[in-house]
Amino acid sequence: MPVVLWIVLGVLLFAVVILALAVRPVLVRLPRLRRAVLVLMRRQGELEALQRSAVALQERMLVLQRQAGTAQDRLAAVKAKRR
Repeated sequence: MPVVLWIVLGVLLFAVVILALAVRPVLVRLPRLRRAVLVLMRRQGELEALQRSAVALQERMLVLQRQAGTAQDRLAAVKAKRR
C-alpha cells in the first residue's frame, strides 16, 4: 500500500510540475498583455470620440448642403425676377 501511495504522489507531483511549467510563460507575459489591453482600450475610446466627431461633422455638412441649396434657389429666383 505505501508503494502505491508514493507512486500516486509522484504522478501528482509530476503533473503539478508540468502544469506549472506550462503556465509560467503565460504568467510572465501577463504584465505586457495588461499594458497592451490598456493601450487598446485607450485607443478604442479615442476612436469612439473621433466617430462621434465624424457624425457631428456629417450632420453639420448636411445642414450646410440644405442651406446652400436654399441659397441657390433664392439666387435663381432673384435672377429670374431681373429678367
